[in-house]
Amino acid sequence: MTDDQKLRSYGLFKQATIGDVNTDRPGFFSPVDRAKWDAWKSCEGMDKEAAEAAYIELVEEVSPGWSG
Repeated sequence: MTDDQKLRSYGLFKQATIGDVNTDRPGFFSPVDRAKWDAWKSCEGMDKEAAEAAYIELVEEVSPGWSG
């Protein structure tokens, strides 16, 4: 899984489980946290079901046949 795919999966997971971003963007000296926040923010406005479906689609793309 590439870093971009990991970030996308993180953003989709957070959107599906929590909803829109509810925290401030981390500072410049926290690049990992900032990238994760940006990935979550990119999913803003997506409803829970759409985020879940996109997450499953991403996992299937990365690991075909994972669900059996």
